[in-house]
Amino acid sequence: MKVSEVIDKILEYHPSLPEDYDGCDGYKSGDPEAECTGIASALVPTIDVIKKAAELGCNLLYVHEPSYYSTSDYPDWRAGFENKVYEEKRKLLEETGIVIFRDHDHTHAHRPDGIFTGVIKYLGWEDYQIKQEGMNMYFEFPDMTVDKMNQLLMDKLSLNGIRYIGRPESKINRVAMVGHLLPNIFVHQPTTGEGFCPEYATEVIKLLEQEDVEAIIPGEVIDWTVISYIRDAVQLGKTKAVFNVGHFNIEELGMKYAADWIPELIDPKISVHYIPTGDIYSFK
Repeated sequence: MKVSEVIDKILEYHPSLPEDYDGCDGYKSGDPEAECTGIASALVPTIDVIKKAAELGCNLLYVHEPSYYSTSDYPDWRAGFENKVYEEKRKLLEETGIVIFRDHDHTHAHRPDGIFTGVIKYLGWEDYQIKQEGMNMYFEFPDMTVDKMNQLLMDKLSLNGIRYIGRPESKINRVAMVGHLLPNIFVHQPTTGEGFCPEYATEVIKLLEQEDVEAIIPGEVIDWTVISYIRDAVQLGKTKAVFNVGHFNIEELGMKYAADWIPELIDPKISVHYIPTGDIYSFK
C-alpha cells in the first residue's frame, strides 16, 4: 500500500471539505508514492519524533500541528530569510525518507471531533461529559478539587508542570474545556456603539458567571480577559479556577486516539504507532 493510498483512506474517513479548500492540511515532506513501511501518529513532527519514527521503520508521519513554524505551514520556507533550523529539519526528513502528512482541519471537521474524542477517551472522562456547545465541552465530577485536577492533568498528559489559578482545596463540580482565549478569535466583530466588544473571551466569562462552571481548561490564553477575571474571582473568595495546560499539551491525546482508528482503514500488515510529542515546556 502506497503512502498516498493510506492518506486517501484517511481522507475518506473524514467528512469532505469544500472543493476549493486551501488550508493547512496536506503533505509537508517526502514522496507520497513510496510504499508505506509503517505509520507513526504524533501531535507535532519534532526532531525527536522524526528520529523515533525512523527507528520504528515508519516512513509516514501523520501529524496534527505545523511542521515549519508558521500558521499556513507551507512545505517550504517562505518568510524571505534563511532559516537554518528549517534547512536541517528538511535534511533529516530527506535522509530518513519520511513523508509528513498534516491533518488538522479534516480531523476537527469530523463528527465527533477527531482530536477531542481522543482527549476525552484517554483522560477517562467519557462518563463525566454532560454536553457540548460549539467549542465548549462540559463535564461534571462528583469529587474533584483544584489540587486533584492538577495532578490528574499532569499524570494523564505527561506534563512537566502546570500553571493554574485557584485555591488547591476548592471543590470544583462543573468544568469546561474551552477553546483558544485569544483576542477576536471565533467572534470577529468591532466594538459596538455601546462600547461593548463581543468576543469569545466574554462568552467564556458568561459561562463562568451563568452556567455554574467553576473551572476551565483552555487551549492557550492571554492574561487580560478571562484569566484576569478568574484571578479576581478567586481573590473575592469565589470558587473559580483555570488550568493552563496549553494548546499542544491538551490536544496530545487526540493523536494517541488516531493510532486506534487508522488500523481499521488500512492493510493490517502495516504497523501503526503513536509517538508522544512530550510537554513543550520545562519548568524550574
